[in-house]
Amino acid sequence: MNPESRQRIRDALEHPPSPPPWGWTADDMDRLPSDGPNGEPGFFEQLELIDGALIFAAPQSRFHERTLHGLVTEISGQAPDATCAVGRMDVKLGHRTRPCPDVLVIDDAAADDLNRTFYAPDEVHLVVEVVSPESEERDRKLKPPRYAEAGIAHFWRVEENDGRPVVYVCADVERPPRCPGPTARVKTSLPWRRSATSGGRRGARGMW
Repeated sequence: MNPESRQRIRDALEHPPSPPPWGWTADDMDRLPSDGPNGEPGFFEQLELIDGALIFAAPQSRFHERTLHGLVTEISGQAPDATCAVGRMDVKLGHRTRPCPDVLVIDDAAADDLNRTFYAPDEVHLVVEVVSPESEERDRKLKPPRYAEAGIAHFWRVEENDGRPVVYVCADVERPPRCPGPTARVKTSLPWRRSATSGGRRGARGMW
């Protein structure tokens, strides 16, 4: 990191948890220390950037972890040739937006680079967000159109229903997508012939 970038980060850290007056950038995410401004361990390890503001993730529930692991395993076994599923990697959507989806399907060529910290939208074929209570508004309303505007073709939202995952598939992703609400059912085309979901809603038995 050059001296100018180091000073920029030091100046910005005077403002947490609010963004600095000039806002954070996607590139700043690679320059943040792991510990917080007061030495809090792991302070910056699980976050994403939305419109220049850092969003800190709430503690992960067992349902969230179990679903994430199950989806990566299931999708990895079904993804088309030259693609693979990865978990919790950033996607750089713009200068000030860099979300961290729970699951992504990306090109093998991108996955082979072990030094990558984020992927570009044209390397991503599917993003999956597992909804937590604190992320409902972002996952249901904010993120789907952002992914679509960036050209990512497929978006799944996973919610809990009586302890089991329910998958909602967004349609019409060439435009800001129509995503069903938490009680809706939808049928639409899928990224490949087989899937962790059938139609719009399924208690995902066998997902893990």
